[in-house]
This record gives sequence, C-alpha cells and structure tokens, in this order.
Amino acid sequence: MSAGLLTLEGVNKSFGPVGVLHDVAFSVEAGDVVALVGDNGAGKSTLVKCIAGIHPVDSGTFRFEGERVTLHDPRAAAGLGIEVVYQDLALADNLDIVQNMFLGRERGSTWYLDEETMEEQARSALASLSVRTISSVRQPVSALSGGQRQTVAIAKSVLWESKVILLDEPTAALGVAQTRQVLNLVRRLAEQGRGVVLISHNLADVFEVADRIAVLYLGRLVAEVKTSEVTHSQVVQLITSGRSDELGIGRPETSAIPTT
Repeated sequence: MSAGLLTLEGVNKSFGPVGVLHDVAFSVEAGDVVALVGDNGAGKSTLVKCIAGIHPVDSGTFRFEGERVTLHDPRAAAGLGIEVVYQDLALADNLDIVQNMFLGRERGSTWYLDEETMEEQARSALASLSVRTISSVRQPVSALSGGQRQTVAIAKSVLWESKVILLDEPTAALGVAQTRQVLNLVRRLAEQGRGVVLISHNLADVFEVADRIAVLYLGRLVAEVKTSEVTHSQVVQLITSGRSDELGIGRPETSAIPTT
C-alpha cells in the first residue's frame, strides 16, 4: 500500500470475545474520494469510530501525513485534521447556522463573542464549496431542508481546515435534487485537496463520485479497487460474499461475525 494522507496498517479491534476488525489496511490520499462499503455488520461503523478516536484499537498502526500517530480520543483526531460528519449530523436545531458551525469553538473572549468574524468565516466556508442554497447564515437549523443541513455539517468541517473528512451516509433520506447538491460538495472537497471517505449503501452515489472503492466483509478489507475498473455487480458480489471470481478475489478466512 502506498503512503497516503491517512494510512492504517494491520488494525484489529474486538469487543470482548467478538472480533470486529481483522488486520485492516486502508489509506486515504489527498484529493481522493474513497467509498467504504459493506453489508450491515461488516465493521464500517467500528472502523470509522476507530479513525475518529472514539474506539481505541487493539493493535495496528495509524500514520497521518507519513508520521505515526495515536488516536486516543476524538480531540486527538480533530487536532490532526480528521473530521467525521455522522448520519445524524450532530446539529442543534435551536441554534442558527453560525452558532452550529462554531459550537464549542466560538471566536472571542469569555465576555464577548466576535459575531462579525464568525459570520464572515461561516459565509467564506460555504462560498468555498460554491453553496448557493442557503440565503442567510443566521437561519435557524430547524428551518433547513435535509440537504441544507448536510451542507452545513460538511461546511463546518471545511471551516476547521480538516484534511480528512469521513461522511457517514450523507445522502440517506434525501431527495434527488438534494442528493445532487451533496454529491457535488463531495467532489469539491476532493478538488480542494482533502481526502474524503464516503460511507454509503447507495452504489449509484458511490460510482458517481468515488475514485476508489474499499469493501469490508465480516471485518476484513477484502478489496480496494478503482471505481473505473469494476462494475456494480462485481461490487455487490464483494459486499455480499467477500469474493469475486471475475476479479480473482477469494473469500477471506473469518473467525467471527462482527457487529457495527
């Protein structure tokens, strides 16, 4: 595996006697969109939480920009420039866009919030992604559509100059137009030189925006292929059986069925 912006080697994770991740090797490069796919129980959520510093790994190596690192908590991951946009988005409905984007990282002092600077930086983050569907950064999040909420969550990661962004099912429950907006944002993130990990069950979205596809099966990374070199049916076979005769990929040995 070539060195990337973020590289994982030999990552193992168990919960009690249940092995969830087995010798996972995975990389994300700058300007790259990698789709992480797999059936329910494949270990996707666990892998994402390990990268985010939520779950400590039992063994394995993490390298960020070539340097070995320890992701012992979410703050350590965020400090490196790793951000996760979860499916529930973690936005506060009762706050406006600016307040959400700076929540916990407000500009100003103990006695004074620099609202003007925060508004300007929020607008700049949205503008950098060519977002035109949000008319005011002072709109309450409760008034936004699903696509607009996803946009705010993604722009928040851009605001903090993240280098690797993990998007957990970003188009789930979105309509056609909103899905298009979000997929455009994903490509813009990569064009800006960020590494993007797209976790998705929607293969149409995956084939549209991903440069590579990494397939997890029962906690093992069974394939990492260029999107342009595989078909939908081949990826489905990898997801459901962990093997593909057409690609010459055999089913791995598995010791346990993991849960996410």
